[in-house]
Amino acid sequence: MKKISITGSPKTPFVNFDAKEGLVEIKGRSIPENSIEFYKPLVDWLDLYTKSPQKMTNVNIQLEYFNTSSSKCILDVFKRLETIYKARNEVIINWFYEEDDEDMLEAGEDYESIINIPFKMVELEE
Repeated sequence: MKKISITGSPKTPFVNFDAKEGLVEIKGRSIPENSIEFYKPLVDWLDLYTKSPQKMTNVNIQLEYFNTSSSKCILDVFKRLETIYKARNEVIINWFYEEDDEDMLEAGEDYESIINIPFKMVELEE
């Protein structure tokens, strides 16, 4: 499987999806012009990855900000990861948030309440 590596921009997050390493990373701001178009290759990649995932998949989500349309797409990413988890593979989701960013912490908690995978809330110190 080919790795997905996208350099972040002011409107789109840095993305690193590596099947060999069992690594899924999304970092930065997610306010693309068209969220569905931006996230579709990521969701498609995860659909393929669910067929033969690593025994352990590490997920690092470190978003400064995301808009409403991105939140739906991020949920689609988590749903694919949930499929891997339900197939008895280990999935660790690290949800990073700034020390004083209550909104981002709550967003992580909201996703955790929807998705049947435990999240690890990781506070970033300034």
